Amino acid sequence: MVPSRFLRLPSPLPRLRTAPRRWTYPLVAVVLAAGAPLGLLVVRWLMVGGVDAPKIADIVRQDLATFLYTTLSTLVVFVACGHLLGRQADALLGLSRTDPLTGLSNLRALEERLADEVARARRYGTPLSLLIADVDRLKAINDRSGHHAGDLALRAVADALRADARQTDLAARIGGDEFALIAPNTAASAALALAERVRALVAENAVGITISVGVATLGDDCPDAAALMHAGDAALYQAKTLGRNRVANREGGAAATPEA
Repeated sequence: MVPSRFLRLPSPLPRLRTAPRRWTYPLVAVVLAAGAPLGLLVVRWLMVGGVDAPKIADIVRQDLATFLYTTLSTLVVFVACGHLLGRQADALLGLSRTDPLTGLSNLRALEERLADEVARARRYGTPLSLLIADVDRLKAINDRSGHHAGDLALRAVADALRADARQTDLAARIGGDEFALIAPNTAASAALALAERVRALVAENAVGITISVGVATLGDDCPDAAALMHAGDAALYQAKTLGRNRVANREGGAAATPEA
């Protein structure tokens, strides 16, 4: 079921929001590059000694070419380096939030996004649903056909989630055989229908592979991210109890084709 890491309390500190580093690093580089001409100006000022403010302008005019070259060359080098370093930082950040086997987001990315979506749903009064899916009898697949077959099963589930996810949704692999999908602006009935489409897509396209899906929706009984995860986990357990290869909420709602 859902790892215990989901149950930790959210940080009281607001999450720092940053633009892509390939853009923020060059902006910082622009500020740093300004130090080169300023440093040159200070050196020249100290060399002549005791000059007042108007004479500083004279120093710049007298050696304008040097100041322009220093400014432009430093700016170009710093910005180029900042852009390259920023791209590398963005790539590393992407890897830290991506599951390497399926290409979906990982647990860390899901936790952060879920906290954001809960806050947004509470602020604007919009619905928010969460799907938690589990591959049925993955261990039996591994034992019977090898771990490569198990990996293919996981990728098949990931493909189904990707196929039905909207641009505003977030699909993630959250454990060995567990997946989740955050569905903003999605009420309970629509979330159940979405979960059933994903379940049917896996059953139709992946021979011998089925999934069980639990659905939870933000509400008075699920007021925060932790409660939403608890509800989704309980719904998944309900689907497993009812026979696998089906969709359920905590009350056992939603019909699906039982496992053959």
